Amino acid sequence: MIGKTLAAGAAAVLGAAEPARKVAMSRAVAARWRRGEIEMGRAVAPARPARPERPLLRPPRDMPKRRNFGSPAGRIALLHALAHIEFNAIDLAWDLVARFSNAGLPRAFFDDWVAVASEEAGHFCLLSRRLEMLESFYGALPAHDGLWEAAATAHDLVARLAVVPLVLEARGLDVTPEMIRRLERAGDCDSAAILDRIYQDEIGHVAAGLRWFEFACRARGDDPVAAFHANVRQYFTGALKPPFNRAARDQAGIAPAYYETLACAAAPF
Repeated sequence: MIGKTLAAGAAAVLGAAEPARKVAMSRAVAARWRRGEIEMGRAVAPARPARPERPLLRPPRDMPKRRNFGSPAGRIALLHALAHIEFNAIDLAWDLVARFSNAGLPRAFFDDWVAVASEEAGHFCLLSRRLEMLESFYGALPAHDGLWEAAATAHDLVARLAVVPLVLEARGLDVTPEMIRRLERAGDCDSAAILDRIYQDEIGHVAAGLRWFEFACRARGDDPVAAFHANVRQYFTGALKPPFNRAARDQAGIAPAYYETLACAAAPF
């Protein structure tokens, strides 16, 4: 069952543990919403989404170091880590829909995050299939739960949007081009093409995050840049690390005033 409303469908996706079921339900709910077959409704998001038995989840500090991209094992480890990020990203998008279903937000907000959830499901499928082509699978390696820890911002839409799309997904824009180049140098153009597809979509996801972050700030009478700085300092563990992909961030609409003053002096990726 995927629910009789969008909010109920989002909660149902969050309650689906197995990856194939989560993806199928994501696509079904998104399609029904786009066709106008379901109303918005309201739902209570679970504290945590359901998870499959594998991958085994470890604290980030206990994760093995990423191997050289030039080796098959290193590429599998990279793709597995990215698949885990996309699996979590499916839930983070649906969590926005369910958790803020009663917040009086415009329909366009839910249109955007349903689209993001559907694209994240597609990204997960691309990476999962690529792992299988490399004789591995999602769940074969351990993973960490650090991305979902961003849900500590679940009490506040502004905080959630500041941390997830505007920090974590924007960071993906910074590091993905170099990952693509390394895969190409290793001769794995198929994996590089998948990352390029994800990269292009993620620019749109960051743009959606910025659009609704600024909408929510204006509704409160807050300055968006000042609110971003305050929420990142309060809720993001770590620091914003240069170098920044200025071209991609500009394309997503994030002005340097958002991130440059929060940057730490760090080694490149």
